[in-house]
Amino acid sequence: MKYFLLVIATLLLSSCAAHRQVNEDLRFPSVPEHWQVNETGLNVDDNWLSQYGQPQLSRLVEEALGNNQNLRQSAYNVEISQQQLLQSDADLLPTLDLDLSTERNKRTEPGTISNSSAISLDANYEIDIWGKLSDAQKQANLNFLTSKAQYQQLRLELVAEVVKGWFNLVAANQLSALFKSRVNNASENLAIIESSYQQGTKTALDVYLSRNELNSEVSNLAAQQANVIEASRILERLLGRYPGAEFTPDQSELPILDTQIPTGIPSEIITRKPELLASWYQVLALDAALAFTHKQRFPSITMRASISDSQNELSDLLSGSSLGWSLLGSITAPLFRAGELKANEEIAGLQLKQQEQSYLDTLYSAFSEVENALTNSDSLTTQYQSTLAAQENAKAAETLAFEQYQRGLVTYTTVLEAQGRSFDAQSALIQIKNQLLANRVDIHTALGANFDNGNYGSRERLINE
Repeated sequence: MKYFLLVIATLLLSSCAAHRQVNEDLRFPSVPEHWQVNETGLNVDDNWLSQYGQPQLSRLVEEALGNNQNLRQSAYNVEISQQQLLQSDADLLPTLDLDLSTERNKRTEPGTISNSSAISLDANYEIDIWGKLSDAQKQANLNFLTSKAQYQQLRLELVAEVVKGWFNLVAANQLSALFKSRVNNASENLAIIESSYQQGTKTALDVYLSRNELNSEVSNLAAQQANVIEASRILERLLGRYPGAEFTPDQSELPILDTQIPTGIPSEIITRKPELLASWYQVLALDAALAFTHKQRFPSITMRASISDSQNELSDLLSGSSLGWSLLGSITAPLFRAGELKANEEIAGLQLKQQEQSYLDTLYSAFSEVENALTNSDSLTTQYQSTLAAQENAKAAETLAFEQYQRGLVTYTTVLEAQGRSFDAQSALIQIKNQLLANRVDIHTALGANFDNGNYGSRERLINE
């Protein structure tokens, strides 16, 4: 008996020693105390959507959270993981099965008919002596946490895409309005030049150049109108709608936000960004899977109990006259599997190492996203200021060039060049304003900042709908 206990104790120690514990230093590697291009250290803002002050945008975000098909798929995935967790919890408890059968037979002798009925109540319970079932339950719980974090990350990314899609549509409409003004301006110029040509003050070359300019602007307007329709469809799909290109924003200008974005410190992103939490949960889940796979090589101890009775008549069951019971304990151990179990353990260990590297890659990619977004913010701010000044100068030059052309001081080619510079500056300004807004959203998303303070409901509410 003592040798048996010694063997059991040795197996327990070996099974526990083989359970690899993930090093916490992996989760919190050495990182700078502040971002390379931002040293504010202010707490990350968890209500950044309200900064835009766009009521229609807020309504669209709420609609997307309720109707977007990809987000709903992720919500169902959370529910599936939750049910799988319940399955793993059930494995730690005994099972109880009831079997009731009745049979009627006719024998070879004429007129001989017999009846038989049986009932049995069977209980099975696997003793989790090695902690194998607990490891499986731990893995299921971590998979559930992973799916919840992935859902939260997708939720944040969806809101970011809706906000950027909204401003893309506003910018596309602004550019379309600019192209329309260009068409009107070219049409007016053509009318003036054709009138002057008929009076003999302008040449045929000027008429051809102005007609070519009008045709080019009409073509550009048609292309931009197609861009507006495409931007509308992209936004409608994010909202879970049919892409009918029927959406129209209730504003015509892009806002300018010059408030500073609180970025916190690099180490905070590790515990607040759902993407990183999901990746870390996957590391822990594979660690539990490695422990489970290792313990598959050890014996399974199962207890079985049964109560049964059999009678000729169904009504006589459980009368007590033939009630029987049994109690059985069994040990099942793998003896020869041709290296299959060892290979499974090696695979589990390699998958764990692979996920550890995936986590580190995700972590440093997250840092890179923040640093790049902050760098772009500074660059875009400088570009905006320069382009704003260039627009004012180009518009003044356009007006002056046409006035001088009418007085015969410059050629029409000079007018076209001035108009092109003015148009390019105005288009660039709209695009840079849109890029500033999109980059601001990218910063919040990269930091893992939540877009609200619960005004749009929690992920649990959506999952339970």
